Amino acid sequence: MIGKGSDEQQTKRVIRAYQAATLAVALFSAIWTVIFAVNGLKAVAIAESFPVTIALVCFVLVSQGKFGLVNLVVQISFLAFIIGFSVMFDVPEPGSPRVTHLFLPVLGMLGYLNHLRRPSRLQLAIMGASLFSFVVLHAADLRLPFAEPIPPELRAIGIWMNPAIAALVFCSTIYILQKRLAAPSGMARDLVRAMRRGELTLAYQPQVDREGKIIAAEALLRWSHPTKGAISPATFIPAAEEVGLMPILGGFVLQEALTTLARWQADPQTAGLSLSVNVSASQFNESDFCATVRELLARHAIDPSRLQLELTESVLIAGLEPVAKKMAELTALGIRFSLDDFGTGFSSLAYLRSLPVVELKIDRSFVANITESDRDAALVRSIRALAQDLGLRTVAEGVETPAQHAFLHEVGCEVFQGWLFGRPMPLADFEAALSAPPRLPAAAVNLRSARIATG
Repeated sequence: MIGKGSDEQQTKRVIRAYQAATLAVALFSAIWTVIFAVNGLKAVAIAESFPVTIALVCFVLVSQGKFGLVNLVVQISFLAFIIGFSVMFDVPEPGSPRVTHLFLPVLGMLGYLNHLRRPSRLQLAIMGASLFSFVVLHAADLRLPFAEPIPPELRAIGIWMNPAIAALVFCSTIYILQKRLAAPSGMARDLVRAMRRGELTLAYQPQVDREGKIIAAEALLRWSHPTKGAISPATFIPAAEEVGLMPILGGFVLQEALTTLARWQADPQTAGLSLSVNVSASQFNESDFCATVRELLARHAIDPSRLQLELTESVLIAGLEPVAKKMAELTALGIRFSLDDFGTGFSSLAYLRSLPVVELKIDRSFVANITESDRDAALVRSIRALAQDLGLRTVAEGVETPAQHAFLHEVGCEVFQGWLFGRPMPLADFEAALSAPPRLPAAAVNLRSARIATG
C-alpha cells in the first residue's frame, strides 16, 4: 500500500491545471492565427495554427490521464515550432528584436521538472537543446534564406505581448518548481535519498483463508530513517503525492515485490503464495505503466497470476474506457486486479461490470464497527452478497478482534487481513510465520463447531 485518499484530489488538480494550460496556449495561438490571416500573411497564419492543434491534442490526452505522453508532445513539438518560427518569420530587424525564442527557457524548465519527477536522459537532452537554442537565437541573427519577416506593424505588438506572456509562464513554472522541491521539512528530497541509500523496504502483512492458513501477503512500503527512525506512510506518502514522486515510489515497490515473488517461486514451500501491491492513480495512469510491468515480469520470469495489483477508484479520474483498456492489457498477461477500499466511493457499482477485477477488499472503516454498528454490518453483508453474485472473492482488511473475524467468517468472506493474524513484518519474519500451524481465533472455531453440531 503506497498511497490512497488524497491521491484522487491530487490527480484532479493536476488534470485541471494541465487542461487550463493547454486551453490558454490554444487561445493565445489562435488569436495570432487570426491576426496573421486578417493581414494576409497566409504562411505565418498556417504556421501559427500548428501550436493550436498541438494544444488541443494535448487537452484530449490530458483528459485521458496520459501525462507522460503530453509532456513529450509539448516539449518536442514546441521546441521544433519555436526554432522554425524564429528563423522563418520572427527574424530580428532594426528596432524589432526576435521574441519567439523567449519561450525556450520555459521549455527547459519543464524538462527539468519532468526530470525531477522521473529521471530521464531524454528530458536532460530536451532541457539542454532548449537552453542552447535560446542562447544561439538570442545572440545570432539566424534566418533561413527564404525567410518571410513579419511586418513591422505586427511585430510592434509581438515585442510587447510575447515577452509579457513568456515572463508570466516562466514565473508560474518557477512557482511550480518551488512547490515540488519545498515538501514539508524537505521530506521529498529525503525520500529520493532514502531510495538511493536503501532506507525504503517492504513489509509483508499476511492474508489468511477461512482455515487460518497464510495464502498471500500485501506488500507495504516502509521507511526507516537513520536519525528519525520509522516514518509513518501517513506522513511521507502525502509528501510524495504532492511533488509527483508516487510513480517512482510505485516502481520501487513493484521491483521489490517481483524480486520477492521470484524468490518464492523458486521454493516449493512458497511457490503457491500470491503478493498484492497497491498502485496509485498517478502511477497506473502513466503512459508507460503497462510496458514497465511487462518488462519487470520478463526480467524476473515469474508467474504473473501470483501478482495482484490493488487499485482504488481514484484511477478512474482518467476515464473508465482507458483504465479498462489498460487493465485488460495487463489481465491478458495473467495479472489479477483487486478493487481496494470498496464501498468508500460513489461509483463503485457503475464500473464493477466494466473492470476485470477478481477481488473486492472490504475497507477497514466498515470492519472496525461491524460488531457495534448494525448499519456497517448490513453494508458488509451487502458487499459480500454483491461479490458472490458477481463471482468475486472478498478480502476483509483491518481485522483486529476475534469478534470481527467471527462475523466476517459467518457472512462468507474468503480471505482475512489484519493485526489479528499478523502485523506488517520483514520478509524473513513473514517466511518464518509460514511454518507455523494454521490458527483460527477461538470465536471462529466455536462458531464452526456450533455449525457442525447443528448441521
